[in-house]
Amino acid sequence: MTPRLNIFQGLQLNSLRSTSSTTLPASARCFSTTFPSFNWLVPKHREKRKSQKGRPRMPTGGSSRGTTVIWGDYGLRMKDHDRRVSADQLKIGYETIQKRLRGMKYKFYPRVAANIGVYTSGNEQRMGKGKGKFDYWAARVAVNRIIFELKGDLHEKVAREAFRLAAAKMPGLYEFVKKGDPPIVGLTKLQNGVTLESLKRARREVPLNSEKKNPPSSPEGSAPSQ
Repeated sequence: MTPRLNIFQGLQLNSLRSTSSTTLPASARCFSTTFPSFNWLVPKHREKRKSQKGRPRMPTGGSSRGTTVIWGDYGLRMKDHDRRVSADQLKIGYETIQKRLRGMKYKFYPRVAANIGVYTSGNEQRMGKGKGKFDYWAARVAVNRIIFELKGDLHEKVAREAFRLAAAKMPGLYEFVKKGDPPIVGLTKLQNGVTLESLKRARREVPLNSEKKNPPSSPEGSAPSQ
């Protein structure tokens, strides 16, 4: 009986191999070819080195990048002080906007990304740095930086109310801006005659007819005074 059972089992295995070869052609791919969706609250790759606490970069060369609405029609801009905003706080603000604009057609554009790792150390640790463990992701937001933008068939009052509710759930003071509002260089808005050239110009103007005062020259042959 045993040889017959072995032959029967061999036939079953051959039939399973043939069916599996027919169901999976050689040209089939075992992975997806679609582009993965971008998650602005969690970076794709972890940090190779621990990030220091640091501070957001303040542009001192006349740059106004990140202070105006670009993709949407309305925006939310931080106006009081630079700070580090955690990914959970940004998510709460985004969910608040979603809840207020439920049923409306709009597009949401985040202008910041939580790509800075925050590391915390427990109690009873010796002095020094580099001993903390990963805690959460955060974003460094500079002053006068746009963090959220909205675009769609929305009334200005509705977008203003959505941003007001979101700003109440996040740390800091924010202001509502629209597309076309003047940019900000440092802490100065470029409006009411204030331009980038005027900011770069010297504050104390030099008169045109001023002559350079040359130091008096010593007479020839005289020894220099000691």
